[in-house]
Amino acid sequence: MAKIITIGSATMDVFVECDEANIVSVCTKDQSKDFMSYPYGSKIDISGFSSKVGGGGVNTACNFANLGYETSAIFKIGNDVYSEGILKFFKKHNVNLKHIIQKEETSTGFSIILVSFQGDRTVLAHRGANSEIKTEEIDFDAIKEADFIYVAPLNGNSNSVIEPLVDFAHKHEVKICFNAGTTSLKKGHKHLDKILKNAHVVVMNKEEAIMATGIQVRPDTKTEKFSRELIHEDIKKMLKTLKVQDYQVIVITDGNKGAYAYNGHKYYFCPIFPSKVVSTLGAGDAFASTFCGALKRTKANIGLSLMYGSVNSASVVSEFGATEGLLNFDEIEKKLNENPEYTYLEG
Repeated sequence: MAKIITIGSATMDVFVECDEANIVSVCTKDQSKDFMSYPYGSKIDISGFSSKVGGGGVNTACNFANLGYETSAIFKIGNDVYSEGILKFFKKHNVNLKHIIQKEETSTGFSIILVSFQGDRTVLAHRGANSEIKTEEIDFDAIKEADFIYVAPLNGNSNSVIEPLVDFAHKHEVKICFNAGTTSLKKGHKHLDKILKNAHVVVMNKEEAIMATGIQVRPDTKTEKFSRELIHEDIKKMLKTLKVQDYQVIVITDGNKGAYAYNGHKYYFCPIFPSKVVSTLGAGDAFASTFCGALKRTKANIGLSLMYGSVNSASVVSEFGATEGLLNFDEIEKKLNENPEYTYLEG
């Protein structure tokens, strides 16, 4: 069984539902953005409340373990009530925690997730210990023994560990799946190139890909025929720009429109797998980590791996909490067998 190590954030997430939340769309010539709003200066009753453990490091570690991989996690927490909740949560999951970093002098990450009636969310995040990981705190011997590592977004000062981490993994022939965060992207393409050149799989959402490449998806630009679907030529440019090594697979997710992938020879498109949407928190983590794990399961079948990721992501958004709806490979394959019309496109 493959050994996987994830590195990323660990947070206590508090979900808040409110029926009075408004979705406001603001459009400019080149783009449109949606905002969640509440009546200013008012006291508003909430319609739902729950607390869950989350964060990219937690979500992906739980998913890999659930998929049957021998999984270890690296994340940083404090010694407080939130860290107690996170460690208690992991007792239910088969994840090795001997490489986690716990420090008295810092606070554990905490987030408030405002959920809209559409199922999407706005996250108010206190990074805490998640932004304070230092290179000397990481167990590099464990990295060396892994088959591959999954690098979830790391923000703040923690971002500085990514470059030496992926460089070390690459030198020791450990495969790397990289999911960039905003801190990495804001440092610019030159910084990102140092990380991208060592990564075997790179996953970003469309907004992150725009930041990374500087390429806007223009609403007035023509699309070209892509089998029965359409792929935007600006997304193709993004995929080509992000691919800097022959052996890489680049994936760009586009919310409810689906996901695209490129391996240097073919483009792939996979629509979302239909499901009810309760909360989109954790959908990206479920998709990206399932895709990486499925590449081994499917013998590097990129299109089928996209489908695996989409099915697991769809299951996660149907539940509150970023790890509540996670499926194992047998459950994913059962859903695919029950929906033979669901497929990917390539060209």
